[in-house]
Amino acid sequence: MPDPVSPALIHKSRGRRVSAVVSLLVIYGGLAAAAIGLHASPWILAPLVLATLPALWEVLTDPRTRLTLDDHDLRWQAGRRDGHVAVDRIASARFDTLWDFSVRVTLTLDDGRSLRLPPDLHPPHRALEEALMARNVSTERHHFAPGYRARSTPRNR
Repeated sequence: MPDPVSPALIHKSRGRRVSAVVSLLVIYGGLAAAAIGLHASPWILAPLVLATLPALWEVLTDPRTRLTLDDHDLRWQAGRRDGHVAVDRIASARFDTLWDFSVRVTLTLDDGRSLRLPPDLHPPHRALEEALMARNVSTERHHFAPGYRARSTPRNR
């Protein structure tokens, strides 16, 4: 059995986090206090409650995500979506930082096709970039503006 090039990168996350539950409790407590103590109008409180529904849905459904990168495969599972690609088929990886500071990861395969990782996966992008570079996959970063190209190439190429 060959020696591994780099240790495997494993990332797991869950939708039901303590910070999300505490945030929801604080927001709902504040809204209840505004409704009872200040007699706030339901028309004012309703949009604020609606804004919390995506976070409440994540807490209730507890979606789990997993990304594993080893010397042979990149595998992911996010909710009901899953996939895998062999590392030797990945020509490059593009990391796009969006205006909300999330990072979108797009893989370009050796046949020219693009494969985007699910947005709710949220892998640690710097660790993923380093792990891909250690496996001789070139990476590029794009921050906010189209046309900006920050390229990095693998160290062992």
